[in-house]
Amino acid sequence: MSTQTQAPTPTGPPSGGASDKLDKGVIAVAGVVVLGAIMSILDITVVTVAMQTFMAEFDATPAQVAWTMTGYTLALAAVIPLTGWAADRFGTKRLYLLAILLFAAGSALCALATTLPMLVGFRVVQGLGGGMLMPLGMTILTRAAGPERVGRVMAIMGIPMLLGPIFGPILGGWLIDSASWHWIFLINVPIGVAAITYAAIVLPKDHVEPSESFDWLGMVLLSPGLALFLYGVSTIPETGTLLAAKVLVPAAIGTVLIIAFVPWALNRRNLHPLVDLRLFQNRNMTIAVVAMSLFAISFFGAGLLFPQYFQLVRGEDAMNAGLLLAPQGLGAMITMPIAGVLADRMGPGKIVMTSIVVITVGMAMFATLTDTTSYAFLLTSLFVMGLGMGGTMMPIMSAALATLRDHTIARGSTLMNMIQQVAASIGTAVFTVLLTNGLEDATPTPAGMADAFGDVFVVATVLVALVLVPAFFLPRRRIEHQVDPAVLVGH
Repeated sequence: MSTQTQAPTPTGPPSGGASDKLDKGVIAVAGVVVLGAIMSILDITVVTVAMQTFMAEFDATPAQVAWTMTGYTLALAAVIPLTGWAADRFGTKRLYLLAILLFAAGSALCALATTLPMLVGFRVVQGLGGGMLMPLGMTILTRAAGPERVGRVMAIMGIPMLLGPIFGPILGGWLIDSASWHWIFLINVPIGVAAITYAAIVLPKDHVEPSESFDWLGMVLLSPGLALFLYGVSTIPETGTLLAAKVLVPAAIGTVLIIAFVPWALNRRNLHPLVDLRLFQNRNMTIAVVAMSLFAISFFGAGLLFPQYFQLVRGEDAMNAGLLLAPQGLGAMITMPIAGVLADRMGPGKIVMTSIVVITVGMAMFATLTDTTSYAFLLTSLFVMGLGMGGTMMPIMSAALATLRDHTIARGSTLMNMIQQVAASIGTAVFTVLLTNGLEDATPTPAGMADAFGDVFVVATVLVALVLVPAFFLPRRRIEHQVDPAVLVGH
């Protein structure tokens, strides 16, 4: 095993004074990354409102139509582990352009689909591009700004991640009502053309060093392992139980493959593992991964409950349900840039802990809901949760990436995105099953259904509060930006 003795010079400016501000070049790069992230995240949420339309269009069952979401998610999970190596091998700019091209081409093909299997297949093409956009975007932004300003650039990256779930259903409902379902995919084509043009002009030229060897065994173990595990997990809501063979068999095989990957990734002979688990020797990275996992399970899992409450209990349509979630996005927009600056200046620990307390308060307000709870109360609680959300996810990301350098940034952002994707899928499955079982036991009245939602929100409140445990160990002072030798082992 070799040890890198000297870290490459970071691309960002030195810390201190006015140099901490984001210059025009960084802002231009941020615009490219945000545009790509908007394409990927909006598409996930836009498609959610088209499920009923797909069932009617293709004469399909809900389980069959669900593959339009599952296929995208599995492609996402399979390609994320490859992103770190591919970024080192081909360069972030080339790979980012390829990811946008794949996504836009997949979108155009989806719009041309005439059967459900065709649509699912083309969604997989979309997922291969979309899976690379987020980790690549984080890598590009972190390298451009330098570690001293990683909190601020992560705050920029968080904007589409927060607004996508809010405006996606609104946009999707409008496009389907005013045009046709084809346009929820066609809209990505002009955005993709603009993003490719913008990225080609703005992103700096790649300087690729001699290629690392590709970890073929790691790919055979991890990518299918993640896809099988997430397939099993995503099937839980359909079966309603963990014990169904359709859940257990793929999840078990996937788990075995993932477990087998761990000793191989840590093997001294494997100098360049597909996903660098040696990064866990970095204390900040390990704590951030634990915090992100708990947060993604609780917050993203509970996130599907809000629109369903408005639709099932209060009788709102998809577009109005999306509009009612807008206060959450507004709250996050207020605190996110502030949290990014404060995380850079005083460390992310205090920011994340305070924000988790705020989210817990907002979630606890939802745990008291009934079928007649005033909209003012519900919108206020969503706004409060948004305020907390703006100071949570991106500061956790910045804590993970701030001490990394050069190619370890690509590997670190790949690892964080993979963990977030798996945790969010687990959270979605868990809360879907909890809600489904609760509604089955409830009286089929608005009051009975509201009680079932309230019970699930109690669980969500407890899980969000548990994020305080790892958050307590996040750095509570400005992170010193020297290289941590532990993260360089094996490179």
